[in-house]
Amino acid sequence: MNVRTPGSSTWAKKQPRQPRGVATAEESHSREGLPGRPRVRSERAAALVAVNGHQLSNRTSRNSRTETIIGLLDRLRPRKEPIVAANTWLVVGLGNPGAQYAGNRHNVGQMVADQLAARIGAAFKSHKTPSRVAEGFLRPGGPKLVIAKPNSYMNTSGGPVSALVKFYGVDPQRLIVVHDELDLPFDTVKLKQGGGHGGHNGLRDISKALGPDYVRVRVGVGRPPGRQDAADYVLKDFSGTERQSLPNLISDAADAAEAIASDGLLAAQQRFHSPG
Repeated sequence: MNVRTPGSSTWAKKQPRQPRGVATAEESHSREGLPGRPRVRSERAAALVAVNGHQLSNRTSRNSRTETIIGLLDRLRPRKEPIVAANTWLVVGLGNPGAQYAGNRHNVGQMVADQLAARIGAAFKSHKTPSRVAEGFLRPGGPKLVIAKPNSYMNTSGGPVSALVKFYGVDPQRLIVVHDELDLPFDTVKLKQGGGHGGHNGLRDISKALGPDYVRVRVGVGRPPGRQDAADYVLKDFSGTERQSLPNLISDAADAAEAIASDGLLAAQQRFHSPG
């Protein structure tokens, strides 16, 4: 059927009316994703949803991976478990800081600390206690040694040593102090736990800070000859004759400290206090 459009001299063919509920071809194509009249706003919104959804998915995935990595690192982070603390020994070599004192009799404890650190392949590093500290195990699965040399002078050793005990959480009975001993002949090593300080200012200050119940590795340096003052004697280097056997003395004292950590004080005393 042809009809005349108002205001026009042409005739147009009248389109038949679609039954209600039946979609036109353009609507059908649009709904089915086929070519048809473009829906700019709808397509743009869909694209934004897709992009945002992809970004959200990526962020969620990244967050999940990050949480997994953090969880693994947290598991690997070392923790101070009681069983570890129970197998740790703090070994402190007493002496005075500075190169001018390094060879003194009074610094034999630090010489032993150096020997112990070399044996376990550990290097001394600065520590906040304040001391220089080297850490390592005597052997795989064996006791752990925390070897320390206080930065303070001998007569103020108590502060750094008590700070080390607190920092590492060790019982004072697992503290081994290596020191020079006037009351033992040179080239002699003896072990004890507790007791007095015997006039040793380093032991005096440690006992004042922690009590006397720590373990001592007593490294004999002998009494001064004649009427020489004891303080002057220990602040001098070992004599030429003594230096010949000094490496053996240092090695014996290091062996004694290791034996205490590995086998206990009683077994170590039986080994080092036996004749010959």
